[in-house]
Amino acid sequence: MYEGIVQELIDELARLPGVGPKSAQRIAFHIVQTRNFDVTRLAGVLMEVRERIRFCEICGNISEREQCVVCRDPRRDPTIICVVEEPKDVAAIERTREFQGRYHVLGGAISPIEGIGPDDLNIRSLLHRLESGDISEIIVATDPNLEGDATASYLSRLLRSVGVSVSRLASGLPVGGDLEYADEVTLGRAFAGRQAMGDRRSIPTRPAVGGWASAPPPEEPTPPPPDDAPADPA
Repeated sequence: MYEGIVQELIDELARLPGVGPKSAQRIAFHIVQTRNFDVTRLAGVLMEVRERIRFCEICGNISEREQCVVCRDPRRDPTIICVVEEPKDVAAIERTREFQGRYHVLGGAISPIEGIGPDDLNIRSLLHRLESGDISEIIVATDPNLEGDATASYLSRLLRSVGVSVSRLASGLPVGGDLEYADEVTLGRAFAGRQAMGDRRSIPTRPAVGGWASAPPPEEPTPPPPDDAPADPA
């Protein structure tokens, strides 16, 4: 539509996830038309990100050091690991301030259509972390869609013989959605109401954001009256 370098800029911006052609065009014209826009600084930050950002040697989260800020924090509970698909999911969960354990980033989800299998994910390092025997619970926080469900089921079967409790976030999350788009309250409630995988038992937790806890147990059914009880008047 546009000639030369302007169209090249629009095309490059449109390659970013979540940026469509119209959004790319708006960003491109903002850069072109705003005289005080610091293009040099933006370019410099982009270059620094590529040069300085690495993946945490323990959990796979993004970091500027060998270990990410969560793995370096001695206040985090090392006995609970939350397994997520991408680093952006770590950021989404951290915003809830509900989870105080540590993370493990798979780097994706099982997707036969895209040719992604278990060997393509960061699963071996998760098993290596479990060898210490210090971990008591794995919380599977994959996206509530087909790929996330397949990944969660695979992990549940794989970890069943390891001797750790495996749970998944409660269904307060929208089916078919992405974890990063859930608001803090929804994510907090999902943590509080997570269920052990393989049965329907809720994992007991402290009250979550807004005082919401896991669903209360169903009421006991009323027993039928004895045979010799007087009938109700018509």
